[in-house]
Amino acid sequence: MNTLQLNIQEIISNYGKNDSDSGNTMVQIAILTNKINYLQNHFINHKKDYSGRRGLLKMVSKRRKLLDFLKEKSIKKYNFIIQNLKIRR
Repeated sequence: MNTLQLNIQEIISNYGKNDSDSGNTMVQIAILTNKINYLQNHFINHKKDYSGRRGLLKMVSKRRKLLDFLKEKSIKKYNFIIQNLKIRR
């Protein structure tokens, strides 16, 4: 198992209702944030990885949509996840 996989299991246990709750909106946002942060570090060394950069932009867009959904459903959970993951809004 690589470190990214270990982080995902930790994220699911922290934000999900149980250890197999990976479909929860807060869990999905946290996993996408983890992947986005990993890719930002990747692009420091690999400046010409344009297809990877496109994937990063798709992840950011998906996270934005999930955050908008969460904001509509529960502003309390939205504020919690924004502060906890240190996401700019």
